[in-house]
Amino acid sequence: MSLFKWLCADCVLILSLKGEMRNIYGISVCILLLAMFVSCKEDTDSPDVPPPAASASISGTLPVLYIETENRKPIESKEEYLDAVYRLDPMDAENVEPLGTEAEPLPMQIRGRGHSSWKSPKKPYKIKLGKKTAVMGMPKNKHWALLKPSENTVAGLHLGKLAGMAWTPDFRPVEVVLNGDYIGLYFLTETIRIDDNRVNIYEQQDQETDPELIKGGWLVEVDNYRDDCQITIPENDSWNLTLKYHSPEDLSDAQLQWLTDEFKAINSAIYSDDKTSTEWEEYMDVESMARFFIVQEVMDNPDGFHGSFYLHKDLNDGAKWVAGPVWDLVCYNREKSDYTFRMKVHYGFTPHWIGEIIRYDSFCKSVEKVWNELYPDKINEIYAYIDDVVLPLGPAWRNDCVRWDDDPSQTAQLRADRIKTALRRNIDWFDSHLPVSSQINAMAEF
Repeated sequence: MSLFKWLCADCVLILSLKGEMRNIYGISVCILLLAMFVSCKEDTDSPDVPPPAASASISGTLPVLYIETENRKPIESKEEYLDAVYRLDPMDAENVEPLGTEAEPLPMQIRGRGHSSWKSPKKPYKIKLGKKTAVMGMPKNKHWALLKPSENTVAGLHLGKLAGMAWTPDFRPVEVVLNGDYIGLYFLTETIRIDDNRVNIYEQQDQETDPELIKGGWLVEVDNYRDDCQITIPENDSWNLTLKYHSPEDLSDAQLQWLTDEFKAINSAIYSDDKTSTEWEEYMDVESMARFFIVQEVMDNPDGFHGSFYLHKDLNDGAKWVAGPVWDLVCYNREKSDYTFRMKVHYGFTPHWIGEIIRYDSFCKSVEKVWNELYPDKINEIYAYIDDVVLPLGPAWRNDCVRWDDDPSQTAQLRADRIKTALRRNIDWFDSHLPVSSQINAMAEF
């Protein structure tokens, strides 16, 4: 019998024992017991809610983004936007223009985002401003993300820029107040999309049918989650290749067939038994793949070729698939003994393509060429950059830890030192282990 039924039965028993007297004491006991039950049940069934924020507030050291949803409705969906308004208070930060005012905030929409990160108490968000707006020195756009702060993001995105990727998202640290509640430190980040200020390529239209226009204007992502807007093809005997198409989003039958055929052909070329073949180079920009690979190795990011692996293709004569932009980079922070895609981690991951690509001499030579551009001087700029960005976040990070009951020992200084130590170790290892193609290895053995 459930507790609720037991309490009801007990109440009935108390009342029935008193018969016509309807003892007030018995009724009072029943009401009290039922009230206690309801209170306990609400606590048990309620969803995860943020911890109390009474002792947490803005640090006063960073710009503050104030967001108010319509009727202060909670953000519970990753699919449906909520109407909202916002304002940005620079808090005397240099070169930061205010946006909106308390009396006249600006229109926007907001929803949740992310996969595993959405399950944690502190949520990441996707925001869409009412109009294209330059924010904190970043170029005009409507579309942004509020990401949980990490020294990995600081290092990984800057490495993408140092490595000369075609475009790498930028970000700015902000503190956020949502519906009057301080929710801590976030990185306001440019999202990956086709735009003059972002992935600057031709933007193919939804439901396109012209065979000549279908050949370019693509932004896709090798993904490791089941989602809408995906195709899946066999990659090898062990796993499939799943592609999420971000642009265009709504495909005609002709677009869907072209994309499927294209990646079947790319996959076949990459997995050729003849590693002297140049067929894969007819599809892929080799140097961009080398730059992407270097960033993943320096970060020691197991997910580099597993998910959040973006590719884009312009529409022009000779256009090829370009690797990038980089996104969602982590640092596993360990002693490297091999290339990251070959090393084990605490979860399963699928290293799409790279195990085959690294056997081609053209790729290995491209990696060496790009590495010689970067190492040692250019890539060593990363250390000063990390200090410049991470260390000033100390007060805001402390308040964020209070707000979300996180480990207060994870200071900005500790975070900066930890990622710099890992990068130095990874850079030293990689410089001594530049990849050599299977042809060269075969010649050496001979």
